Amino acid sequence: MLKKIEDAFAVALVALLSVTALVIKIMQDNLHLQVMDADAIIVNIAFVFACVAGLITWRENRALCLANVTEKFPDRAKNVIKTIASFATALIITQLFLASFMQIVNPDQFTRKVMLFGEKIFFAFYPLCFFMILLLIFQNAQGKTQKIASAAGILFGVLTSMSAVTGIIWYLTGNSDLPALYAMADGWNAFCDKTILLWIVALVLLAFAGVPLFVVISGITYLIFSKAGGYIDVIPIEAYSKLADKSIAAIPLFTIAGYVLAQGSAGRRFVELFRSLFGWFRGGTVVAAVLVLTFFSTFTGVSGVTILALGSLLAVILTGSGYDKDRAESLITSCGAVGLLFPPSVAIIMYASSNYTVITQFEPGFDVITLFVGALIPGAIMALSMIVLGIIFDNNKDRPKFSITKIAKAFADCIPELLLPVLICVTYFTGFFNLFQVASFAVIYAVALVFLFRRDFNVKETARVVADSVPVSGGILFIIAAAAALSYWMQDENIPENVTLFITTYVKNKFVFLFLMNLALLVVGCLMDIYSAILLVSPLFLYSAASFGIPVVQAGVIFIMNLSIGFLTPPVGMDLFISSYTFKKPVGKVIKGVLPFLIVQLVVLLLITYVPAFTTCLIK
Repeated sequence: MLKKIEDAFAVALVALLSVTALVIKIMQDNLHLQVMDADAIIVNIAFVFACVAGLITWRENRALCLANVTEKFPDRAKNVIKTIASFATALIITQLFLASFMQIVNPDQFTRKVMLFGEKIFFAFYPLCFFMILLLIFQNAQGKTQKIASAAGILFGVLTSMSAVTGIIWYLTGNSDLPALYAMADGWNAFCDKTILLWIVALVLLAFAGVPLFVVISGITYLIFSKAGGYIDVIPIEAYSKLADKSIAAIPLFTIAGYVLAQGSAGRRFVELFRSLFGWFRGGTVVAAVLVLTFFSTFTGVSGVTILALGSLLAVILTGSGYDKDRAESLITSCGAVGLLFPPSVAIIMYASSNYTVITQFEPGFDVITLFVGALIPGAIMALSMIVLGIIFDNNKDRPKFSITKIAKAFADCIPELLLPVLICVTYFTGFFNLFQVASFAVIYAVALVFLFRRDFNVKETARVVADSVPVSGGILFIIAAAAALSYWMQDENIPENVTLFITTYVKNKFVFLFLMNLALLVVGCLMDIYSAILLVSPLFLYSAASFGIPVVQAGVIFIMNLSIGFLTPPVGMDLFISSYTFKKPVGKVIKGVLPFLIVQLVVLLLITYVPAFTTCLIK
């Protein structure tokens, strides 16, 4: 029952978010009615959605993780690791709950009114989310040992959160005479100061044992702020600041729109169109597959979703056209992230919005449109390279004949689907819609298409598809929230500038720097999800790139390309494991199959890296 309520609430929030933005625009532009606090209304609804999405993501066990390298361990070792992971996860979630709950009782935080409600009501969903996750951790613990470990984690979470506990007591009672609690808080902070490296290493190891990335990042952040004197109030405040941002709020909407289309008949219609256009010549089906994968990964923002949603369909079509089965599955796996370089890529949106302050220091007047334009040619080259290699591997000689009639019929059947990317680009690049409005429009259009026009789903099924898409966006949003405070600390400690100083001291040549940074970013893309990397690593790269005179747009494109290729990079690139799951084959076999495609993508990366004109020639 509770699950149904959570799903229904999430679907209602998606509908409210999508409709509110466009209704406000109509009221302001056409009826000339000014809506007070319009932006505050939208971002606070988006924040509530992020909290609910995070809870549902945890409930469905779909929080973003690194590859679990412990799966092949002996059962006894796995049970020990799972017990330790249960303890650490419960501990960190408890810390996050208390740190965020402290801001609820803090009379000086979130005092603004939004829609006659206090902003604090919206923020309250954040600690509530962590409280519900704690209940799920304890409920889902397997066996008595894990339940004890979870309970112990909660207890130690309280004991290591005395800074928050004393703050809560003080705000509620006004009593600041708590010497024992202050002593415990100081003792924990001092303990962190002496042992922080040990704990960070332990958390990183737990990440490879399947502990969700947002938990690991949050744990590291909590340790850092405890070491600094217990300023843990920064963690929930920065999370709210990041999630209550219109650019960030657009990300889940684009993801949901792409997921809804992928679950409907849009994928099949695109395939039929591109097959009729290109299937009559050698490699034509390859062209169709690459274009379809590019289109859907552009919207979903998470390449694995595209592989899961369309991988089996495209594999059947390719093999049915005479393509080798293993080659077909390798091609699909390798093209899962190509769309991240095309608008409305949520990765590019995230990169531009999270680094906006830094970027404008080097290039005043920069906006996300500039980065979209700069990524067009590199994206086209990447997609074309996959098509060319795919055609080389295509030995099928039994191809259908060219037919204008079939092309016309397939085109007519696909017009509504084709209109969506056109309308998105036209309305956004002309300034008719801002980023959040165009994301809202994309969701409404996608839902209307599958429900009203195509009749792919009835009302109940449409709601289910939207609900199923929530964990996809929830995983992204919680990573963003977890990384926000750590990113804040890095900026506050001038780490980007210090890293830049270190690099420029030992690396004098721009081309050597670019080569070394490509290697480093490939490792980052292999080990870390793209959104964590954007928040935590991109500022370091930006400052260093600027010191060598590398254009901001080129640096951004190089960064996104590296992370997209990182999905394929052995041994733990995320798409390798998603492909293994989708096509039911060993990871080793997946790696062997994607190697030719990976090598070509690396060659394209070097081309974009050392020829700036590919990213700058379209920019005025």
